[in-house]
Amino acid sequence: MQEKALKVKRLQEIDVQNKRVLARVDYNVPLKDGKVADDTRVKETLPTLKHLLAAKAKIVLVAHLGRPKGKPEPKYSLKPVVAVLEKLAGVKVHFASDCVGPEADKVVAALQPGEIALLENLRYHPEEEKNDETFAKQLAKHGDIFIQEAFGAIHRAHASTSAVTKFLPGCIGLLVQKELEFLDRVIGNPQRPFLAILGGAKVSDKLAVTLRLLDRVDGMLIGGGMSYTFLNSQGVCIGKSLLEQERVPDAQKIIEKAYSKNVELLLPADHLAVQEIKEDAPSQISQGMAVPEGWIGVDIGPRSIEIFTEKIKAAKTIFWNGPMGIFEMKPFAKGSMAVAQAMAEATQNGATTIVGGGDSLAVLSQAGLAGKMSHCSTGGGASLELLEGKVLPGLAALAQNQK
Repeated sequence: MQEKALKVKRLQEIDVQNKRVLARVDYNVPLKDGKVADDTRVKETLPTLKHLLAAKAKIVLVAHLGRPKGKPEPKYSLKPVVAVLEKLAGVKVHFASDCVGPEADKVVAALQPGEIALLENLRYHPEEEKNDETFAKQLAKHGDIFIQEAFGAIHRAHASTSAVTKFLPGCIGLLVQKELEFLDRVIGNPQRPFLAILGGAKVSDKLAVTLRLLDRVDGMLIGGGMSYTFLNSQGVCIGKSLLEQERVPDAQKIIEKAYSKNVELLLPADHLAVQEIKEDAPSQISQGMAVPEGWIGVDIGPRSIEIFTEKIKAAKTIFWNGPMGIFEMKPFAKGSMAVAQAMAEATQNGATTIVGGGDSLAVLSQAGLAGKMSHCSTGGGASLELLEGKVLPGLAALAQNQK
């Protein structure tokens, strides 16, 4: 496992009693009308927070939200998270309107044992994404110990995930441990048959992980926008569907590798197609793998759903990343929902199911099935990079600066 190979300490090995703890969390949550629309990422940090609260630690939380351009933007404020956090943790949560400087210092200084402070968006400062050491040192002033609990940001070398480890003794929190253990099971010793389901828009986003997974899986299902590049590489007409022309040779390479490894790679057998991407657009089901000229594939068709569902139910370990179609529009969500349902049933029948990536998690949430998987990874990018065999910068920094 990565944290063992890198010799990273765990929360259980660190004395946090009455200490000031600076914890990097992933509260990059969706907001709607100024409120948190999905509190999953906040809930996932509760085991670590409860461990710290029981030890009467003073907890200082830092996080990012969205992509502000290195300056304050009210729509990216973390303030809406305060009410959710108070309700879930059951303690007073103080908020500072900055993560460094006098305002942050004041809020942190006033913290009592067993209280939480949430500091404003790290990305209001350009130094965060530049992994700036001076900025990291200012953050480090808020704690005696650093806890890395942001699995969704651990694959980035930023000031709050990397440089900060130079100034404080650190460890990984309970959520990061859980993520690494589940993903290690996929990489290390999966129960077979092991099936990977990949979807989403682009081949380029998942090229490395697809090649890597082919060394490990027994079967692979490919749907979503990326499937049309694969179909095109086999000379199948895809109409006006999404195509990454420059990735056609890569798609061919993946299909050839699957064949040489004796991995069953399945592409959609039929499609739901429209002439324009609108919810009320007239649609048709294609007669086979080809999408008619002038039409756009927006979801897998009923025959594909049947085949994919069958394969999912026969698998013992399943990793899913990426929807099967434009699930945000209800008429085009059937394929993604069917995969989610089949995964839930497979879990119930004893399979280990792991879901990674924001869109896949959104499908589960939409289907009301989020709690029905063995593991939902909070970090899509991090889980993919881990499966690619990459060392995650946030872990590497902790290991390098272990005190």
